Amino acid sequence: QVQLVESGGGSVQAGGSLRLSCGASGSVYDTACMGWFRQAPGKEREAIATINIPGSTTYANSVKGRFTISKDNAKNTLYLQMNSLKPEDTAMYYCVANPGCGVDWKSERNYQYWGQGTQVTVSS
Repeated sequence: QVQLVESGGGSVQAGGSLRLSCGASGSVYDTACMGWFRQAPGKEREAIATINIPGSTTYANSVKGRFTISKDNAKNTLYLQMNSLKPEDTAMYYCVANPGCGVDWKSERNYQYWGQGTQVTVSS
């Protein structure tokens, strides 16, 4: 069984940076594909980035150029470096994992394992 535990959320002013971490327990094969989703109040959950074991990454247009996803495979830990934060980045951020990345990386159904979430609040 895979467990995902996020950390690093908090409050920051617009233009600032935060780094989220997600520690994964269980088999590395079950977490071959990992990523981040977020959900703002009153909005649908949104996929923002994903990474596979070879290190290929995909980003949503809303965060491309500002956010960087990375993974330490030895520690089975996922990161999300968030720079140039905007108030519209305010959301609960979720770490996700799956044995494979699948075809539709933006679909919630693509990911078997989910963390509990960490809150990010960006003030103007």
